[in-house]
Amino acid sequence: MSNESEEFSTEIVKRGVESNGPISFSVRVRPKMPDFLSSVNLKYVKLGYGYLISHRLYLLLAPPLLAVLVNHIAKLTWEDLFIKYDITEAVFISGLLLSILYLYIDSTPRSTYLLDFSCFRPSNEYKVSRAEFIELAKRSGNFNDTAIKFQEQVLKKSGIGDETYLPKGVFRPGYTSSLKDGREELSMVMFGAIKNLLVTTKVKPKDIKILIVNCGILNTTPSISSMVINHFKLRPDIHSFNLGGMGCAAGITAIDLAKDLLDAYPNSYALVVSTEAVSYSWYSGNDSDMLLPNCFFRMGAAAILLSNFRLDRWHAKYELKQLVRTHKGMDNKSFKSIHQREDSEGKRGLSVSKDVMEVGGHALKANITTLGPLVLPVSEQLHFFTNLLFKKKKTKPYIPDYKLAFEHVCALATSKKVLDEIQKNLELTEEYMEASRKTLERFGNTSSSSNWYELAYLEFNKRIKKGDRVCQIAFGSGFMCNSVVWKALRNVRTPKQSPWIEDEN
Repeated sequence: MSNESEEFSTEIVKRGVESNGPISFSVRVRPKMPDFLSSVNLKYVKLGYGYLISHRLYLLLAPPLLAVLVNHIAKLTWEDLFIKYDITEAVFISGLLLSILYLYIDSTPRSTYLLDFSCFRPSNEYKVSRAEFIELAKRSGNFNDTAIKFQEQVLKKSGIGDETYLPKGVFRPGYTSSLKDGREELSMVMFGAIKNLLVTTKVKPKDIKILIVNCGILNTTPSISSMVINHFKLRPDIHSFNLGGMGCAAGITAIDLAKDLLDAYPNSYALVVSTEAVSYSWYSGNDSDMLLPNCFFRMGAAAILLSNFRLDRWHAKYELKQLVRTHKGMDNKSFKSIHQREDSEGKRGLSVSKDVMEVGGHALKANITTLGPLVLPVSEQLHFFTNLLFKKKKTKPYIPDYKLAFEHVCALATSKKVLDEIQKNLELTEEYMEASRKTLERFGNTSSSSNWYELAYLEFNKRIKKGDRVCQIAFGSGFMCNSVVWKALRNVRTPKQSPWIEDEN
């Protein structure tokens, strides 16, 4: 990050009070998310326009060529065709014209459609309130008093409510993660989400040609994708992929991979499954940086069905419009900000660096700057460039209003502090942040599936109208920031199956 300025926050801390002496204070300096609306890195602006040109070149050239062809065809009448030529030649010319039209239509880039998605909600026996979390942690004997107090303080400020879901077995005395616990948890959440999705879409398992499963921590042999194939008896020639080690951003990475594969295989369905095994990533030690994931991560999974059948446009919910992935792994601070390690006692867990806010801010800045040229109205882009070229020295550049680019934002439900910083830096209203905050409160951080619980919230509350654009933003280890923009193809009615429909289960 040497080329990007660091931002810091100060915190005054009371060190002690002497009855007859002065009060002593010290000032802590902590890195925070950078105020990226105060500066612009032109490298990422240029990258965004590079994407725009490469993706739109075909669309710029195709209309003029088609207009010329149509103009020539329009001059021909059926009388001219059959008077000037005999029946064989007329049929040949007609067939040739139809073949050209077919080749043109077939060669145009196919859109990627989101038919539907499903988010799994565990049964009530897995519900854990914040108070119960702390009580179970105390009873387990796995944590010392300092670790208990730390988790209690984090939960108070987390933004997480009292109805999130956890496998309570992690609180067993002397608990260590096992493949058995991990597989059982994944089987429950993944299979539940996929089953609901197949029922809703009425797509048969044998019709799915592409399968992509992402789970950050747990990677088994056979793979998790093989577990899905075995359980649902998917076709033998399926193209299956298993993504691991990418954290919460892997869900959008999986969507990107699915899109590329759909481009290679026309008329296909792609099933994407995003999840995380909480029981396998659980940490039973006392290092504070490794206890943070315990406080935030909760059970969950999402299954998404994508298609590139042209006729699916008429009954799909969304069309994929833009997808931008940003990776900061070349920087050591970013690379080490989230990593799996063992503590001094050999207990394995996920370590979260104190620099993660700063690192995440720089990644978001790069991603949103690259995304801007792809989604912002032309008027905003002209205003931005005019201000950039003619602005006075020592004045901040004009930053486009990203609220004009999309109607809804689903920022990963990481923590209350992260959501506050995203809202502040992107200057988003409470309405834009509502889905993220409500998801964090109700379901906690379900890792790569969080974005889908947020979209499910918007659908459940009838917020999605035809033409609305939804931007999903996710962060992940590496360090990565990914974003994807969907366009609603119709007014989305309240779904019959939703994790937000409260019932007795």
